[in-house]
Amino acid sequence: MPRLEELANVALRVPSILVLDLLYKCDIEGLTEHLKAKNEDMLFKYKYVIWNMYYLCHLINMVVLVLPLRHIVTLYLHILAALLLYMGHQISKDYVREELHYGYEGAVYLDSLAFNRFVSAMTSQIILSTLCAFLMKTRKVWLFSAHMLPLLARLCAAPHTTLLTVNTFSMGLTGAGITLFLLSNLFVPYRLARAAYSELLQLEVIELYRLLAVGISLWNQFAVPVLFSVFWFVLFIVQLCSDIMSGNAASAVHQGIMFFLLTSVSECCATPYSLLGLTFVVSYLALGLLNLCKFYLGGYAAVQNENVMHRGVTEGVTLLLLALQTGLLDMQALQRTFLLSIILFIVVTSTLQSMIEITDPIILALGASRNRSLWKHFRGLSMCLLLLVFPVFMAYKISQFFHMDFWLLILVSSCMLTSLQVIGTMLIYSLFMVELFRSDPIESLDEVIYWVNAVSRVLEFVVALCVVAYGTWESLFGEWSWMGASVIIIHSYFNVWLRAQSGWRSFLLRQEAAKKINSLPRATVEQLQQHNDVCSICFQEMNSAVITYCGHFFHGNCLRKWLYVQETCPMCHQTVRPSVPSQSQTSSDTPVAPPHRDMGPESAPQEGDLNMDSGMPRVTQQNDKMYWQLPDNCQHCWFS
Repeated sequence: MPRLEELANVALRVPSILVLDLLYKCDIEGLTEHLKAKNEDMLFKYKYVIWNMYYLCHLINMVVLVLPLRHIVTLYLHILAALLLYMGHQISKDYVREELHYGYEGAVYLDSLAFNRFVSAMTSQIILSTLCAFLMKTRKVWLFSAHMLPLLARLCAAPHTTLLTVNTFSMGLTGAGITLFLLSNLFVPYRLARAAYSELLQLEVIELYRLLAVGISLWNQFAVPVLFSVFWFVLFIVQLCSDIMSGNAASAVHQGIMFFLLTSVSECCATPYSLLGLTFVVSYLALGLLNLCKFYLGGYAAVQNENVMHRGVTEGVTLLLLALQTGLLDMQALQRTFLLSIILFIVVTSTLQSMIEITDPIILALGASRNRSLWKHFRGLSMCLLLLVFPVFMAYKISQFFHMDFWLLILVSSCMLTSLQVIGTMLIYSLFMVELFRSDPIESLDEVIYWVNAVSRVLEFVVALCVVAYGTWESLFGEWSWMGASVIIIHSYFNVWLRAQSGWRSFLLRQEAAKKINSLPRATVEQLQQHNDVCSICFQEMNSAVITYCGHFFHGNCLRKWLYVQETCPMCHQTVRPSVPSQSQTSSDTPVAPPHRDMGPESAPQEGDLNMDSGMPRVTQQNDKMYWQLPDNCQHCWFS
């Protein structure tokens, strides 16, 4: 039942959006101009009536769209009952017409043909009356039997002129009943609106967060994305059937199936309602493609790990904003088709970028974790190959259809940047695999990876800089527009300035870290033997190490990677300085040992000492207290 309610909640609201879409397409201005051309007096009489009916239809459909589900079901049941009553009167009308045409006025049971017509019509009327009573949930079938009066009159051998009168009377009786029912329920929308307003007052939605909570609740209750997606698919199927039946499919063979589909899609985004439906459809398609990518790379578990940025929302919002910004709704069909192809190209590019964000950590994790599953490596590499080739193919195809200008250069450059990112990822993956098959690890692997990423980022920066330079040249010496200038400014800030700032900051951090590492003393063999411990960063044995000025031993590469993140010692969190403090400076050719504390006889290690290494923190016990003594300038921490 819950599934059935969800299905009904969507299906029963779709007709309202279809009617709203048709009303938006109605050319009321053209109709009024047509009336004006025929008669000025007619225009004066009917102009305001037409506009009032137009707005009233909008209002009625909007009210029906936001009705609760039980009221929508009741409304559709009443509409279905009205249609059944209309069918009943049509059957009576056809029966009376046949009787007049046959000309027999005697008793129906005396003529076989007349009797057959009567039985057939009466059976149909009884079934319709029973269905109406069933839909209205009542046993009073006679309330829906007014259309049977002409048949009852014929059964009583009434003359033909009387049949016409009885038929007209039955139609008037049914119309009076429907009018009475509508008048009795005239204030139902007002009562519903008042009840909704009372509920909002009880919720105290004056505060913004409560208003947002109510909006989100209504969004989920009406299933807005699914509702508009179903509406758009219905519209698209109707448009396809219309094009095929009108013979446009034959021309699609010559123009190409892709152009035929794009034309049909452009016809289905000519109103705000259909554009919103296309937005949700694109969002769902992008979500399905991203989930398919996750499933291909990591299986079902990867699909369950949702990222808010990989839910297709970005692609849908991009389509909607570009359509509104470029005035897609106000264009002619052919212009809308070409503009929509460009917008969809941008959306596909955004989807590919999201697929790279999904693939990049997975393929790098396969290389870094030394995973030997050939099937996992094949899936990752095949996805990278697709993301490498497909953007280039897209850029080639779109450059064949359009003349190169600033906007096309932005599109092509985005495809090239996508391919560059994939190339950088595959190079890093190759380095990981080379290290996997080596007997000893590559000491400078981190630096090589950094420079591979740096080259990739520099190429992206150069492409973005070329786009800005080309756009600036075209704006100064070609056609200047506010739209082009704003795009250049935004592109310059986000893709040029912020990238340059981030890259330079990263370079300075690495330079500072290298400077600090080079200034630290190297541990001698004797110091390593005396230390006899592992590196506290990677937990591996140390054949070589650097010594911080707080007396801690680390691998040089491990400490360098740590300093990329923060500038403090991993053990005691003192700042790692690039120069040796004056009190501990020695000659450049003599290794600097970590600071040692003088240990006189009175401070010799007692039985409570837990660490005998003077270069490391010591734990001592005095007077039932446990002291943790840090070397050099570290304070004494104690706990009972």
